[in-house]
Amino acid sequence: MEKKRILTGDRPTGKLHIGHLMGSLLNRVKLQDEYEQFVLVANVQALTDNFDNPGKVRESIYELLCDYYAVGIDFEKTTVFIQSEVKQIHEIFVYLSNFVTIQQIGHNPTIKTELAQKGMEQSTPLGFFMYPVHQVADILSVNADLVPVGKDQLPMIESTRDLARKFNTTYDVEVLHEPEALVGVEKNVPGIDGNEKMGKSLNNAIYLADDEKILREKVFKVYTDPNRIRATDPGTVEGNIAFAYHDLFNSNREEVLSLKEKYRKGTVGDVEVKEKLFIAMNSVLAPIREKRMEAEKIKEELMSKALEGSKKVSNEAEKIVNKMKSAMKINFYEK
Repeated sequence: MEKKRILTGDRPTGKLHIGHLMGSLLNRVKLQDEYEQFVLVANVQALTDNFDNPGKVRESIYELLCDYYAVGIDFEKTTVFIQSEVKQIHEIFVYLSNFVTIQQIGHNPTIKTELAQKGMEQSTPLGFFMYPVHQVADILSVNADLVPVGKDQLPMIESTRDLARKFNTTYDVEVLHEPEALVGVEKNVPGIDGNEKMGKSLNNAIYLADDEKILREKVFKVYTDPNRIRATDPGTVEGNIAFAYHDLFNSNREEVLSLKEKYRKGTVGDVEVKEKLFIAMNSVLAPIREKRMEAEKIKEELMSKALEGSKKVSNEAEKIVNKMKSAMKINFYEK
């Protein structure tokens, strides 16, 4: 029986953090044995808001490859590829652009949020504005059946389904698949500062590459209950980032429940809560950190594997491009 296809990926703009780990990376590791998995390094999209710093994007590709290796993505089982090396993605992007309006993109909640965060609302680079369509082209370049994502990326999957459906309906063909989303956690992993989202630009992330000392420092900066002045004051667990992280990383459920009960009663302090949190998080992240150090020594080999993967994807995407061109009556070499 033929395996279904998965595609997901990341923009190379820096190292990955625990939000990526819980939102997508662990799913990729789990599913690489069950599906034909493709992981995209979206360097062209990264250039849409880093075009004046290409060195950062180039170096970040290596960071991503090391993070992938560290969490357990097997480059023999998973096809890792680099976006700029698959020219067919950009051709698919052009064809799909006919099926989406400027107004639709402007109402995309992710775009609206990112434009505000980056201060681009009054002067928006076209490349950045159009990147949601480029993401759709990424997914459809291999006709993925399933896309592991964080909750904040669900609009991208719906856009992909919509554009695939429009193309197929317009030309009365079944060329493009409508993928399903697989969400890693019910909500995004919050930042250490209490922000709903963890991100590189927000300076509130715990990175997979952080050493033990840095991890401890960040854990002890985690937002708790601002109204709790003394350790003997009854505290609030809901919205408390320390307990949100305990729920994600602490496998000792009895300890977590006990800490929550004591916190509500005012019989345990933030220091103890965070000390136990550090121990729990470090037990999960230490093996990843160790493998990442190993990856640093073989990063050129990992790059070679990613370039091999790019050739494989290019061949697959060419088949899809040819079918799209045939549907649009522009495949002049079709026999």
